[in-house]
Amino acid sequence: MKKSWSMLLAAAALAFALTPLLSAAAALGEEQVAFADTDDLPVVGSYDHLKKLLETQWRAQNTRMYGLAMESAPAIAQAAPVAKSADAAARGSADFSATNVQVQGVDEADIVKTDGTYLYQTAGNEVRIVEAYPAARMQVKSRIAYDDGLFQPLELYVDEQRLVVIGQASESSAATPGIMSKRRVPYVENKQTVKALIYDISDTANPRLTRQVEVEGQYLSSRKSGPNLYLAANPYLDTYRIFEEKEELPGPLYRDSAEGDQFQTVPYSAIHYFPESIQPEYVMIAGINLDRPQQKMSLCTYLGAGENVYASPDNFYVAVTEYETQPRAVQYAKPAFAPAILPVPTKAKTIVYRFGMKDGMLAYSGKGTVPGRILNQFSLDEHSGYLRIATTSGDMWRTDENTSKNNLYVLAPDMRLYGKLEGIAPGERIYSVRFMGDRAYMVTFRQVDPLFVIDLTQPSAPSILGALKIPGYSDYLHPYDENHIIGFGKEAESDKDMAYYQGMKIALFDVSDVAHPKEKFKTVIGDRGTDSELLTNHKALLFSREKELLAFPVTVYERDPRQTAKDDIRAYGSFTFQGAYVYQLNLQSGFTLTSKITHLTDQDLKQAGEGWYNSANNINRILTIGNTLYTVSNGYVAAEDLSSHRPLGTLPLTK
Repeated sequence: MKKSWSMLLAAAALAFALTPLLSAAAALGEEQVAFADTDDLPVVGSYDHLKKLLETQWRAQNTRMYGLAMESAPAIAQAAPVAKSADAAARGSADFSATNVQVQGVDEADIVKTDGTYLYQTAGNEVRIVEAYPAARMQVKSRIAYDDGLFQPLELYVDEQRLVVIGQASESSAATPGIMSKRRVPYVENKQTVKALIYDISDTANPRLTRQVEVEGQYLSSRKSGPNLYLAANPYLDTYRIFEEKEELPGPLYRDSAEGDQFQTVPYSAIHYFPESIQPEYVMIAGINLDRPQQKMSLCTYLGAGENVYASPDNFYVAVTEYETQPRAVQYAKPAFAPAILPVPTKAKTIVYRFGMKDGMLAYSGKGTVPGRILNQFSLDEHSGYLRIATTSGDMWRTDENTSKNNLYVLAPDMRLYGKLEGIAPGERIYSVRFMGDRAYMVTFRQVDPLFVIDLTQPSAPSILGALKIPGYSDYLHPYDENHIIGFGKEAESDKDMAYYQGMKIALFDVSDVAHPKEKFKTVIGDRGTDSELLTNHKALLFSREKELLAFPVTVYERDPRQTAKDDIRAYGSFTFQGAYVYQLNLQSGFTLTSKITHLTDQDLKQAGEGWYNSANNINRILTIGNTLYTVSNGYVAAEDLSSHRPLGTLPLTK
């Protein structure tokens, strides 16, 4: 009966989300863009109303202080699958690694991808297509250069037919005639837009641009599900001109080459707003079906901030943090944890807006609010129609009832609060969260690393099953199988009331006994100062349980015992290595380091000194095609045999 009820709720949620999509699809009409149906949100309507909203709500809110900003926390992702492609099988290997993503079936853009034959890379002001398989014949097949300085490629997607390049574009132009500053000097407008360039790569030597989609603002995030691309951006409003100039300023801009080359303006009648989050910026979410070039772009535009994006196969979520001032006496923790300047205490809440997505179309379908602030997209997870959200409320440096606490909330398909578990690990904050079906794994930290196992079998009543406390902390959690999790973070040592992080720690946790999780294996890389992009970006990980393969880029710092006392836990090491660490990982032997690969030359190492920097030869991605392991930097692609680790070739990438 319980399962039937969950299925009924999930079906209701899907129907609820798709109903406005069908209405929007039917109402395309003659518009150049399909503005999404958002009847449940109020409309800005006019320029005068926009000014009023900013004057009465944003300016009033802006008088408060926002409290301590929470450190950014790393992502948690699902195991990167080994992709199978009939097209790749015809051209090269059908066994190749895919980008490590949060939700299977929902792709995320990255700086390097492969289709089993070619590597596609964004680097500087160009995109490179490298024929990588077989490794003995590696060559740069083509380059797409953006030398005019007006477009900066950031990330890309690739499938059997297309290459999609996403980047930041800028264009300076004279302002609308008649609009001048108070000194009667014409404004020069600098349009900042997010652009998606779609290329036909049937001939990889000559990629052909077939479509351009562009929305105003700074790049927030994107997702691709099958042929459907969804793109989110934040355009900022010029509040000085809005409040000081008499002339009406136009709404945000967009452009779709399928409908023409000219920028179009979103009318204020098509802009809605988030009542709880009035900010001097817009959120623009565009959707297109790449298989249907004749289908108009779907566009949602809202007045209000967009901070984090999470997407399931059916829904696109935008999360916003709001703060409320708490004008009361505050007790502070010990000086070591207190900020240098004590702000006005605040209370945070997270508002999540949901948009149904189908066939490139978008439609607003509800919102929910929970106490506290999230870390990033991985603090959200949709399962069987429910949205689970992990948050931290309060501040670590407080000792009153508003000290930091960690929480897990469950929203029902109608986005109403359905279940909650509050007050986890007071005085600590969340460092990472991993949702796996009916369980959640939460890591908090202050001096030790508690790993909490949380039961979500009953969405209305989440509960803690068990916990493990060990030195150090995990920034990033990655599933090994249903009973084991890999943690990536830092080792830590304590001195009185302070904990000092040390080298990079990798641990394999056994959670088969949920009441008594244990650390089965661990290894530590380097000393204090050692770091990896993996700790802040899940896409930097290569993992295959079937191949017993684990690899990631790392920058290693090590202490010289002749110069530093062994027990000085505050001392940083000196730079010794940058490149890829490759491990064999299984449940019998744990972590076995099998290869250390670097693209740095002997001269690079001699010039390094005590530290290192973001060199063009820094390895940032590791991929596999068949039994070949590829390491990629902006300067080189290097290949080695995955079994013997015999070098197979190196290809310089710079001109």
